[in-house]
Amino acid sequence: MKKLENKTVLITGASSGIGFAFAQLLAEYKMKLVITARQTDKLNTLAEQLRKKGADVQVFTCDLSKKGAANLLYQQIQEANIAIDLLINNAGFGKWGEFLDFDLETYNNMLQLNINALTELCYLFIPHMIKAGSGGIINVASLASFTPVPYATVYSASKSYVLFFTEALSGEYKDKGLHIMALCPGGTESNFAKVAAPHLNYEKGDFDSAEFVAQKGLEAFLQGKRHVVIGKKNKTISLLPRFLSRKSIINIVGKAWKKRINL
Repeated sequence: MKKLENKTVLITGASSGIGFAFAQLLAEYKMKLVITARQTDKLNTLAEQLRKKGADVQVFTCDLSKKGAANLLYQQIQEANIAIDLLINNAGFGKWGEFLDFDLETYNNMLQLNINALTELCYLFIPHMIKAGSGGIINVASLASFTPVPYATVYSASKSYVLFFTEALSGEYKDKGLHIMALCPGGTESNFAKVAAPHLNYEKGDFDSAEFVAQKGLEAFLQGKRHVVIGKKNKTISLLPRFLSRKSIINIVGKAWKKRINL
């Protein structure tokens, strides 16, 4: 998909961070926006801002960490007779700390949001894209997709799924007019870090802006890439599994993050 103007995009997790930045960016491309997140007030505020700039915006409040929510969102969009040309699966969250520091409900919600809801939305919208003969999906993965990350065990595993799932889908549907890409940012200025590790030692220059991530992600998508890692330093880190053993990487990453999160 190379032409964005007058196409319709569905953005999950649109109320903040990368999702918010994508909404602002794609409004400039004259796309019709369907935005969803848990917080109605933030969505309505964003929609109002975008409409003042002339954007066509539809709002659907949805907590995709709950079972059945993805299907409900899909049904609501179908009932509104909205055809989705581009799906941006951005909604997700993580937790940084020892594995047993968090309860099972937290992990179940994380897996439901990061893996199940993302998979379900792809499954539900891909048939419509195939029928239309074109369409696109951007699944937000992570720099953590490329290696096991101690102290982010469940999160890193969930994002590895997103990367592998997305690249496999891309291989299956590239000949049916669909372009599917995994966006792999490193640290990003958003609410994500505050939720994942409020006690994290932040250092200047560690995080990219959400706007930078969205812009570079869109550029890579329009160039037809299957995945993109944002930032030169992050690209180098993503290549470490080619040169170091998994054991070495786990030891290095584990020591670094244990120190970083004050454990």
